[in-house]
Amino acid sequence: MLGLMQNWPLTVDKILDHAKAWHGETEIVTRSVEGPIVRTTYAQVHERAKRMSNALKGLGVKPGDRVATLAWNTARHIEAWYAIMGIGAVCHTLNPRLFPDQLCYIVNHAEDQIIFTDLTFLPVLAEHRAKLTSVKHIVVLTDEAHMDAAAAIPGALCFETLVVQNSADCEWGGFDENTAAGLCYTSGTTGNPKGVLYSHRSNFLHTLVTLNADVMALRAQDVVLPVVPMFHANAWGIAFSAPAVGAKLVMPGPKLDGASVHELLESEGVTFSAAVPTVWQMLLTHLRDTGGKLSTLKRVVIGGSAVPESIVRAFKGDYGVEVTHAWGMTETSPLGTQATPNAAIAAMPAEEQIRYRLKQGRAPLGIEMKLTDDAGARLPHDGTTFGRLKVKGPFVVREYFKGEGGEILDSEGFFDTGDVATIDEHGFMQITDRAKDVIKSGGEWISSIEIENLAVGHPKAAIAAVIGAAHPKWDERPVLLVKLKDGETATKQEFLDFLEGKIAKWWTPDDVVFVDDIPLGATGKIDKKLIRERMKDYVLPTAEKAKERA
Repeated sequence: MLGLMQNWPLTVDKILDHAKAWHGETEIVTRSVEGPIVRTTYAQVHERAKRMSNALKGLGVKPGDRVATLAWNTARHIEAWYAIMGIGAVCHTLNPRLFPDQLCYIVNHAEDQIIFTDLTFLPVLAEHRAKLTSVKHIVVLTDEAHMDAAAAIPGALCFETLVVQNSADCEWGGFDENTAAGLCYTSGTTGNPKGVLYSHRSNFLHTLVTLNADVMALRAQDVVLPVVPMFHANAWGIAFSAPAVGAKLVMPGPKLDGASVHELLESEGVTFSAAVPTVWQMLLTHLRDTGGKLSTLKRVVIGGSAVPESIVRAFKGDYGVEVTHAWGMTETSPLGTQATPNAAIAAMPAEEQIRYRLKQGRAPLGIEMKLTDDAGARLPHDGTTFGRLKVKGPFVVREYFKGEGGEILDSEGFFDTGDVATIDEHGFMQITDRAKDVIKSGGEWISSIEIENLAVGHPKAAIAAVIGAAHPKWDERPVLLVKLKDGETATKQEFLDFLEGKIAKWWTPDDVVFVDDIPLGATGKIDKKLIRERMKDYVLPTAEKAKERA
């Protein structure tokens, strides 16, 4: 027997329909690529997105066609998103931090028909236009007054002109909720990037989960600043979840430095924001240097990489801002876990709660997790046993776009995240490393992430990274790389003394190397692949001694 409820397909166009109907006058504020602060509303964005849908149809876009965006967080970018998805086409977000060859590969693999782009990225598109074999049109997210910048791309179209030329009379939806809605590619740290193809249903369910009080807890009263880019795993879903509740959106455009982010936080009365740790490091540095305050900000979500304890303590202790650590990946839409305290943890003293807030947290409804060994056998959730983290759920990838990578689920339907983690008795998961980054020393595993998060708390450290270096006796030993803050000098012993007592003695790095730069990848994470390449000729001082003794 089936239920007797209405069949209301879960398609994301309904999210913006809802925002227009019930929160139509709520603002979307953008620091535009052209410079000025621009204000619009959900009602205006809804109308303009429908006009752009008709423009896309006029350019030959059909359901299932891929339409790419290479753009910053702006209201125009949101309009492009809903214009694409509303007519059953697939919105493919491109990460401008990738190398041009990677971008070209991704565009051609996805067979993108059109690219929406900001002025910032016109030079790279002009240089590589001939390689983008599937692309028929490039639409510049600007007005006619700024189209001179697109002169190097023959036939480039102006976004604002297309909006004006087309009617807002356009029917959205009307297709199956399992229709593809969005496409994001993995960062491609090994091999070619792989596409993750989201459905309308998966995005809609992910939106409902993020609104949970134990997750992002967004409300109509909130003012939301998504610093996390729309090209990074769908801005963690905020471009769906904010309009779903009618929250005011503040879009930062291309300026993500500490001063620019602080200006928007204060001038627009932001209450909630989300970003990777490097952004918050820049903001906190700016606040310390200028004596700045955070007068309205109440909550931040930090993900993308492990959050250092120093950030959590600074936000809460100096500014009264609650920090929630989150984990996810492109393959999980991206939300996987969030470190919101449960009743038992909330009852603990504040100092004891810190160690749980530094974990990646517990699974919300819709996510299942398990740990396994390399053979696939389940491991206990005792908080100490390391294992491969595997997940499943209605917004977790089933297979990659075009079948790349073959079968990616185990016999129980779980996806291997590539992370090594522990899960404790409270259900709190903690990433200890990527499987390819964990340091294997004497048959035991050492977490590079844990050492990094402690080392970056040293008052002289700007950023820190840990990799494994070959050792004749122990297989691998940890090496700590440190980029110091401007004007600082330090010794190896200073950092070893700082770590003493905070980690197991046998985890202590065998060397500390001071470097001018620690590279970050396309999603803001430390690029250990590049670090290992740079350090390929490095020899541990302890390895030399071990050889001498042998």
